[in-house]
Amino acid sequence: MSEHILVAIAWPYASAKIHVGNVTGSHLPGDIFARYHRMVGDHVLMVSGSDSHGTPITVRAEEEGKTPREVFNRFHHEFLDLFQNLGISYDLFTHTDTENHHRVSQDFFRALLEADYLYKETQQQMYSEVQGRFLPDRYVEGICPVCGYESARGDQCDNCNTLLDPAELIEPRSKLDGSEPTLRETEHYFLDLPQLAREGLAQWLALNKEHWRPSVINFARNYVGEGLQGRPITRDLQWGVQVPLEGWEDKCLYVWFEAVIGYFSASVEWAHNRGETEGWKDWWYDPGAKTLYFIGKDNIPFHAVIWPAELMGVKRLYEEDSSQVLNLPYDVPANEFMNLEGRGMSGSRNWAVWADEAVERFDPDAIRYYLTVAMPETRDTYWMWDNFVHRNNKELVGTWGNLAHRALTFAYKHFDGRVPTPGDLDELDKALLEKVEDGFDRVGEQLAGCHFRAGLAEVMELAREANRYLEEKGPWFQIKEDREAAGTTIYVVLRTIDALKILFAPFLPFSSERLHRYLGYDDPIFGRQYTETFEEEGGRVHEALCYDGSEATGTWEPSALPSGQALREPEPLFEALDEDVIEEERARLGMET
Repeated sequence: MSEHILVAIAWPYASAKIHVGNVTGSHLPGDIFARYHRMVGDHVLMVSGSDSHGTPITVRAEEEGKTPREVFNRFHHEFLDLFQNLGISYDLFTHTDTENHHRVSQDFFRALLEADYLYKETQQQMYSEVQGRFLPDRYVEGICPVCGYESARGDQCDNCNTLLDPAELIEPRSKLDGSEPTLRETEHYFLDLPQLAREGLAQWLALNKEHWRPSVINFARNYVGEGLQGRPITRDLQWGVQVPLEGWEDKCLYVWFEAVIGYFSASVEWAHNRGETEGWKDWWYDPGAKTLYFIGKDNIPFHAVIWPAELMGVKRLYEEDSSQVLNLPYDVPANEFMNLEGRGMSGSRNWAVWADEAVERFDPDAIRYYLTVAMPETRDTYWMWDNFVHRNNKELVGTWGNLAHRALTFAYKHFDGRVPTPGDLDELDKALLEKVEDGFDRVGEQLAGCHFRAGLAEVMELAREANRYLEEKGPWFQIKEDREAAGTTIYVVLRTIDALKILFAPFLPFSSERLHRYLGYDDPIFGRQYTETFEEEGGRVHEALCYDGSEATGTWEPSALPSGQALREPEPLFEALDEDVIEEERARLGMET
């Protein structure tokens, strides 16, 4: 029975380029998961967008002498190109500076206010005497009071992930000019997290969550168990979603509060764009629907604690049926960090593999493959250029690509470009086909559980098994004495390849589609990615990445490749990389060779 699956992926700040650590942290695992569930026949909605209101954007805008909208639009369009080139198949990748998102975020605020989960409080906030204005948290840096990291942000320490208040920093300084800010009083609204914890959040986290990663659920439970405090959800800012109250026109909703609402607002926008204005409710109100949030570990408190608290406080929105409540996260499969050549990735120090540059120089499936085998699911991992080249050449080219190309070229040459008609299958033939068929359940179980590294490893092992079969059978020898035996061998291998093509497809969509065509199929495995410009009622225009799966034919089931099917002349699926690539790429990083 098909399910409704919401794949919600962390919203990247539209103030810097995306590196491969960001891709393997959230975008790629979410895409693999979504592609698998589409092939299973589930109703998948995969959403995200550019976070347009974060203070990193206003900081960059001030540095460049541009408006925040100019800055985020530039990066937003770069993201749209990148995700198309990498095959990240968003049903909707939008951004937070839409009329829809502003309206939905303000409605969340009103609902929480009416339910008495918001309260006003005067607080001390950093103020720049030099610039004559309050400083957003990210405009303030200093020494972390917990771990001593010298460049902790005013909202969070990147070194120990502790959530902070700027006033807690030791030796605070303005990120803009280095001056020492002072504390001034200002009034803001706070989200009453202690009350929400008492009224259900703590109990929900205590429920059976064996399918959650231990690092995620343990952090969330400890975070609540140590005692939550109210968090401010408004800030003295002009760029963002305005607080929808009279007299608060000079304040905006805090970005940490409204950005997570983007998962909900993007779902509403997606339904509206399709002319199905109530369609989003299948994912947000159906108690059988599953919502999964693919994020990096630094976002665990916001997605495993604070966002569920917001949903509990709102209860329902745009729904009159009082029995309906918004769905809480089914899972938050947060990944650890991917580092680079023994050091942590850092955009500011240009120590990163930028995803847009990588996809220009290398096959996108080669990138996707390596980012999956090195995915930091349970611990931090490293992108190592020698390992990237080795994995590409030995596994993608030598194992999988070589298997497919040898079998296809042999069939194309010796069997008139068609799938051979087999004779009787022997035990070896049957054993291989049975192993591959069994692989659909095993690999599917891994993907459904968000164990992507293990799932890909199982598929590659089946490809190795098929290579061993091909070597043992030796159709290039059989063809000289027993054409029928050679035809049977190639038929079994082509059926195996046809099945492996599907098993590899969530990980390697581009090469799987090419192989699909070489095997003689006309209709695509997956749907079509495209960008579209949308104009809202108020006249604001924005571009978004969309996915149309209406012509997709890929299903998660073993091959039914018919004998006699016409093949297309094959080409190699992957390209071997020269060892010189290792030193060339390390040189780009400034490493000594």
